[in-house]
Amino acid sequence: MSVLIVGSIALDDIKTPVEEHANLLGGSASYSAVAASFSSPVNLVGIVGEDFPAEHVELFEKRSIDLAGLQRVPGQTFRWSGEYLWDLNTRETRSVALNVFEHFTPTLPDSYKETPIILLANIAPDLQHHVLDQVKLPRFVIADTMDLWINIAKERLIELLSRVHMLILNDGEARQLTGLTSLIKAGRKLQELGPRYVAVKKGEHGCLLFGDDGQFFSCPAFPLEDIHDPTGAGDTFAGGLAGYLAKSGETEITFSQIKQAVVHGSVLASFNVEAFSLERLKTLTHEQIAERKALFHRISSLD
Repeated sequence: MSVLIVGSIALDDIKTPVEEHANLLGGSASYSAVAASFSSPVNLVGIVGEDFPAEHVELFEKRSIDLAGLQRVPGQTFRWSGEYLWDLNTRETRSVALNVFEHFTPTLPDSYKETPIILLANIAPDLQHHVLDQVKLPRFVIADTMDLWINIAKERLIELLSRVHMLILNDGEARQLTGLTSLIKAGRKLQELGPRYVAVKKGEHGCLLFGDDGQFFSCPAFPLEDIHDPTGAGDTFAGGLAGYLAKSGETEITFSQIKQAVVHGSVLASFNVEAFSLERLKTLTHEQIAERKALFHRISSLD
């Protein structure tokens, strides 16, 4: 099965305590689409300006990502600049220029409208609603979000939760959206708002997955000695998860399958942070993914 991914495509300037790079490929849809492409075909919907480098388009094409939904319009591509502090968990935005993304309206080609698995990457809830208004009987819908939308579009975000099967957000956002300090209580509260499954990302501390009838899974993060750039780790996780579910081809997605998808997404995210932008994903092989996944299972086992 294919995955439909709708989100931002950006050019990033990123500074860490030891390195700084400019004009990097970024955006939620970029990371998610490349991550998902390791498991399944991807239909990508996004917008870029006339300054968007051809090499990034070539990367998408090499990953067999369908670009019929990629809008190329006059103007400048969405640009973001950020700086990470020493722990690499704290990030400060230095500048944001929405450019062509300010007027982005996701328009799905007819060939995309029956894509079975949908990932609504991190964009405004109104745009996520607009995508769902165009699709036909999706099998599984995943939505990502962020603190900005909780602050300025909370009502529309809550409305969206009744239309999706799974919500992905980080621990701070889960607390912010529910007003609860306990992540366990927050996860259950979010399920009451609509999604059957909720994944709460905890960065270097892994992920909590909530399912039906009290089902629960705590996934650790893969231990890494060197982290170069955390940008896009959450988007890589979400894309990897969506791609894995599409690859299964099952008529009904189960909690057991989603647990395996969470592990797969976590492993891909662990590779992503080993280099700036998508540079590590460019060289990543299926053999490397399989090796790290096997090691992940061994270090997580009680045997």
